Formats: sequence, C-alpha cells, structure tokens
Amino acid sequence: MHQTPSIPWFRRLPLSAVIASAVAVALVAGLAGGWIAYLLTRPATTSVAAVAGACDSTAVAHQVLPGVVTVSVSNGEVGGVGSGVIVRKEGYIMTNNHVISAAADGGTIEVLFSDGRSSEVDLVGRDPKSDLAVLKVKSTEVLPTVELGKSGDVLVGQPVVALGAPLGLSSTVTSGIVSALGRNVPVPSDDDTTAILVGAIQTDASINPGNSGGALVDCAGKLIGINTAIATIPNEAQIASGSVGIGFAVPVDLAARITDQLIETGTVAYPFFGVSAVPLPPEAAAKLGVSAGLYLQAVAPGGPAAKAGLQPSDVVTLLDDRPATSIAVLTEVTLARKAGDTVQVTYVRDGKTATTKLTMGTLP
Repeated sequence: MHQTPSIPWFRRLPLSAVIASAVAVALVAGLAGGWIAYLLTRPATTSVAAVAGACDSTAVAHQVLPGVVTVSVSNGEVGGVGSGVIVRKEGYIMTNNHVISAAADGGTIEVLFSDGRSSEVDLVGRDPKSDLAVLKVKSTEVLPTVELGKSGDVLVGQPVVALGAPLGLSSTVTSGIVSALGRNVPVPSDDDTTAILVGAIQTDASINPGNSGGALVDCAGKLIGINTAIATIPNEAQIASGSVGIGFAVPVDLAARITDQLIETGTVAYPFFGVSAVPLPPEAAAKLGVSAGLYLQAVAPGGPAAKAGLQPSDVVTLLDDRPATSIAVLTEVTLARKAGDTVQVTYVRDGKTATTKLTMGTLP
C-alpha cells in the first residue's frame, strides 16, 4: 500500500536528457543525488492582501520567450538539459550552477534560442553557494533580454508565469501564483556540499526537471526569480516524482547581485562575520538559560565581530531577532546580505545578555 511521507523532498531540478528518456533520467538523477528531506526553515508572512486574477500567459509568453534559452551540457558521457535567461543584450545568460557544473572543468555548453537557432557559450563564472552561474553567447549580435523586476515587491498570492525547458521541451510556459515568500531551502551542491536557496519564492506554477535556470516572471513579463528546486514525494521505491505544485525560485534581487559580480570579476565576494562558531550543546545551553545558541570559538582580530565588541566564548542567541540555532542560520544571513549591511546580534557573556550592531565586512 502506498504510504505518503509526512515531509517533502527538496531537490534541485535535475537536468533532463533527450525527450525520449527524460523521465527516466530525471528519476535516476533523484536517486543518484541522494535527495534529503528538509522542513521549510521559515514561515512566509505578508501584510498586504494577495493579488487576485491571473496573468495573460499568451502575452507574457510572446514577450518573454525570446529571452529564455534551453541550455545543453555535454562532457564525455555526462550531459543534460536545463534552462537559462538572457539578462544582457550582449548575450549574458543567467542560469543555475547545477545546470552547467558537469562542464565547469571541460566539455561544451550550448544554448538553443526560441527561434530554433543555437550557439555555443562560454562559462563566465559560477557560484555553488547560491547555485547560480553566468554564460556568455559566442556572438556579437544584440540579443533579446528579459527585463529584471524586483523580488522585494513580490506579494503572496500574485499570479506568475514560469518559462523554460522541462524534460527537454524547449519554450514551455506554465502559470500559477506565488504560494509563499522567504523560504530558506537547503539543496545538494558541488562535492556533496549543501547550498541554501535564501529567501526563495515558492510557487505552484508547474516546474519539472529541466526547468532549472528558467524564468519566473510577473504579469508584466519582468523577471522575479530563477526556477531552481522542487519538492517531490518519493514513491514506494523511494524514487522522487515530478512536480507536485511546490517549486522554489532564487529571488531576482539576489540573483542579479550575484550575476553582476560574476560578470565583473568571475567570482562572488560574500560578506563575513569574522568568527568561528559551533552550535551550543543542549546541556551547555541549559546552564546558560537559553534554548540554543552559537558558541564563538574564535573572533578574527580587527574583523566585523571584533569591531562590534564580540569576544571568544560569547554565545550568540539571536541574529536580527532570528534564533541562532545552527551554523545554517549564520550562512543564510551571510548569503542574504552584502558588505556594509548591519546585523543586530544578541549574545550571552558571563551569564548576561547584551545586544550589538555588527557591520558585515568583506574578506581581504
């Protein structure tokens, strides 16, 4: 008898191969990746009423599809298909790192445009932490782009349209709504590490393997997110299914910042706290009278934490009023900020609670 798991599987959208075997490849990718079940780490809230209605998907498709490409990767026996979004007329394409990672150290990457033309592309840079990458078309022609919107203006309930190449089917369009905001979703990354989709947009617009790197747009056709992950329910054989109406997109405000850095320098410089920390064991937390916290093993001399007055052996309990329950919380705050941003830090020292403002720095 089929048994429904109590929690979803969060996974990146695996690459689809040729259409004839796309479903099988998607299922195998789910097994090989060892996708792990995670709970959503933060509830979504909004103080504004949801937007009613639906987008004119025909008009959106006509406007946006010329700026959406199918990305094909080949490196020996390894290959797959994902999606990408042209964000600069010179041919710069935003996509997911996991779409092109197989060809990061060799192989070829090719894009197929909505009009049927194709072109090889160069890998400009990639950032496994945010699961984003930038490609550049090997041509000098001016290309159609997808206009950037503002994910900070997105509302729960507003209609959206997803565009990409699910299961290798180029120029596919689906529609839905924004189901939630502010999701922090852990997904597998390079070398068995974990990336975190910080502040991800949750949508019920149907997205499937191959949609990775594709566009999530509003009714004006403006890019608000890069489709990256889906929640799936494994069957009795523990094989993950396709879309169940829970998809996640990297918000464009973050994606645009990462993309600009990759284009300008080829790398991404994240802000840092200047600390080495470990989660406080439950028994130690109980002695301090706190439920959880991060114990500071070391504080970099002259770094942001030191300048904010933090010291080794301090226990950080809150970061911007968010419980500091694990290193993942520290990572999420770092990924969501840029150098110069301030974070309110609540900590315990010698049994006394204090608060300080920490200004994020950059690694030298």
